Amino acid sequence: MIHAMTMPTTNPTQSDPFQTLKDEFRRHLEIFYARLKLAPPYESVEKALRALTTAVHALPKEEQARIIADSAARWEQFARAFHTSGLAKKHRGIIAGLARNRPALDLPADYDHFLNLFTA
Repeated sequence: MIHAMTMPTTNPTQSDPFQTLKDEFRRHLEIFYARLKLAPPYESVEKALRALTTAVHALPKEEQARIIADSAARWEQFARAFHTSGLAKKHRGIIAGLARNRPALDLPADYDHFLNLFTA
């Protein structure tokens, strides 16, 4: 009898924390642009995801762990990547106008991290 060799598989419950961070950031970007009824600038979105990954990977392990565990620290990194990637320059006039009437926007308060980049 011949036994087939199986390759070890990764446990799907063990996720890469950096991939989880990128996925969360992508989800927030999708929500941000969808709620503003704007098409996301896809090249800049990808650039923002790379900027986030590069920035977080460059930090000491303790700081990486803090960011992954702390929502406020994650949003700070998301805003930094949003700015670094140039997303804050895309649709600038439109978003700045929408941000002036903040109560009318269907966005949770955390998204002010992005909106503030358009009103500064």
